Amino acid sequence: MSAGKLISLLVGVVIMVSVPLGCRRDHSGGPFVIALGDNIRTIDPIGSPSVDAASERVRTLMFNSLVRKDEKFDYVGELASDVKRSADDLTFTFTLRDGVKFHDGRPLTSADAKYTLDLVFSSNFAKSASFYEGVGAARTSYIKSVESPDPKTLVITTVKPWTGLLSNLVPISIIPKDSYATQKDHPIGSGPFKFASYDSSQQVLDLQANQEYWDGAPHIPVIRVRVIADTNALQAELRSGRVDIAPLPTSLSPDAVKLLGQDPKLQVLQFNGSNVYLLTFNCSQPPLNDVRVRQAIAYATDREGMIRDLLLGQDKIAHSILPGESWAYHEGQKYSFDPAMAKKLLDEAGLKDPDGDGPQLRFTKPLVFKVSGSNVSGKNYAGVIQNYLKNVGVPMSIETAELNTLFDELRRGNFQIFYGQWVGGNQDPIFFKDLFHTAEIPTETRPSRNRSRYSNKELDALIDEAINTFDREKGKQLYARIQEIVARDVPVLPLWYQANIVIAQKKVGNIKVDASGDWGFVKNLTVGP
Repeated sequence: MSAGKLISLLVGVVIMVSVPLGCRRDHSGGPFVIALGDNIRTIDPIGSPSVDAASERVRTLMFNSLVRKDEKFDYVGELASDVKRSADDLTFTFTLRDGVKFHDGRPLTSADAKYTLDLVFSSNFAKSASFYEGVGAARTSYIKSVESPDPKTLVITTVKPWTGLLSNLVPISIIPKDSYATQKDHPIGSGPFKFASYDSSQQVLDLQANQEYWDGAPHIPVIRVRVIADTNALQAELRSGRVDIAPLPTSLSPDAVKLLGQDPKLQVLQFNGSNVYLLTFNCSQPPLNDVRVRQAIAYATDREGMIRDLLLGQDKIAHSILPGESWAYHEGQKYSFDPAMAKKLLDEAGLKDPDGDGPQLRFTKPLVFKVSGSNVSGKNYAGVIQNYLKNVGVPMSIETAELNTLFDELRRGNFQIFYGQWVGGNQDPIFFKDLFHTAEIPTETRPSRNRSRYSNKELDALIDEAINTFDREKGKQLYARIQEIVARDVPVLPLWYQANIVIAQKKVGNIKVDASGDWGFVKNLTVGP
């Protein structure tokens, strides 16, 4: 199962504090307020039937997993102090850390990890799906067995060599043995913050510091997570001091972020992000079935100018779907803004400009650019790209649709250019299989992710080898070649990585957000006078 299908789920943590939501707090007795832009759908750590990003954010505050992603998006131990793989690549042995306790004081042992994983592997939870391959009657588990030979050792044996085990363990929160029945209402984990209360109707989640946390106690004793979906309300709460920090407020426009940065009480910090915006080209339809036309569009699009003028420098140009921090990142062919090169390639593709730089365009039937009707910024960017293409003689029309309708059209191939975003899945290079392998081209019965309908036998072979390679150095070489081919053939045009913007009161310190945007940094936050 690829990282693009990797499922992450979340559990909220809360502490009950009798402070009115609308009043300014004194941090000697009131909660530290974190704003979250989207609703928390669940505080169930492992059993939700669906997954959402907001719940994922708060899950990491309360829970630990056996492994986590490091700053290079590789997989390292979290609750496991050591992970060993057998010579036949079938058995993974996890040695658990000493001194880890659950929030109720119970010591964490391998029996708890076995209980959690057995439950996940035998259930129909959303995050269980990643541990199976195939569908229907052909559905089979990757997992052969889970054993706990002693309190500090957990052994997972797979049916066959599977490089996806560690990546798919990342979102699996380890819970105490026999505790699942109460986890949905009163979650208990081993993470840096303890659950106190959750008001689902008000979308307020309260947490308190776990003073016995194995990796050091948090600096802030009481935290409140408030969902504030309205952008005007969020700005007002930040300016008034009723919100201490707003990590990754993606609903705020670049202009709004810039204005908040001018408030003397606030600080705006920008960190590299991993989520990538991109154009997907339908490689099965003319004229986009000609690589020269796709390359021409890449040269005709001034991505740097869009980042500077529309995004106000708050994002970073992308030359791959992988984030630059990834262990497997490699730059292939780069496309700088070069309208002359775009025109040359279009000429070579037989799409001559009938009147030079006159008003006539190279062909009469425009390319159809599709974007979600609810994506205001996406529609604005589409208009800018439309002008870029017109300047090199390529007509383009813009069509909007409701998101579910749009995804159905993408599955059926009823589009030519699509503007969209990938969140999270692109952090693992296994994602190249999802997006570009011939076997992943969608059909009527299989809604796969190779929406560009790109097919290249050489690339298929490289991907098949890379996703089954445990050796990181060999994998790095294979993924470098894969990225060179994808960059050359342009089935997608990566536009930019969304920056991880954080807006906070000036008194909040030690704000350090990695490219994943995970909330692990909250444990280390400080509050000055």
